[in-house]
Amino acid sequence: MIRFVVGPGNRIVPDLAAKLPGRGMWLSASRDVLDSGRTRQAFARAAKAQVTVPDGLADLVQAALAQRLLDSVSLARRAGQAVCGFQKSREWLTSGRAGVVIRSDSASPDEFSRLVSGRRDLPVATVPDRVLASAFGRDRAVYAVVAPGALAQRLIAEHERFSGVAGRPLPDPAGVSKEQAEL
Repeated sequence: MIRFVVGPGNRIVPDLAAKLPGRGMWLSASRDVLDSGRTRQAFARAAKAQVTVPDGLADLVQAALAQRLLDSVSLARRAGQAVCGFQKSREWLTSGRAGVVIRSDSASPDEFSRLVSGRRDLPVATVPDRVLASAFGRDRAVYAVVAPGALAQRLIAEHERFSGVAGRPLPDPAGVSKEQAEL
């Protein structure tokens, strides 16, 4: 769910941290719900006032959620609860120190299967390439692992919201999207 509030000038503002003052309006974290909320005047009805919905609201929310993903991974890295790279990630997976596996959009499915072999029960977050690279200060990063705990749970929650708004199917622990598994 994503919270929205009415900001200055009766403009709708996404409140991703759910901390802004004012009466909140909650919508499902789905691109089609955000788009239909704009066209069906759902924000005006919920606010009980005439409001201005910014053009490209779904794209604005998607970019902000990608930034929250980056912040979550960066925070885990700075806290010493995340490692990056195939070999380090594999070591954490085999030693049982992994709570979430993160892979970039450009990750090879075959290589990913080798990485998680034996640990397919872990949640998998597929993020844009720039998120991992920026979080670890590298030109390119493909795999990362986050230790179990509050930061891992935060990352999973942010990933679910991002996937819904980006229109991506959520992968199952084996790395196959739920949409592909149903086929």
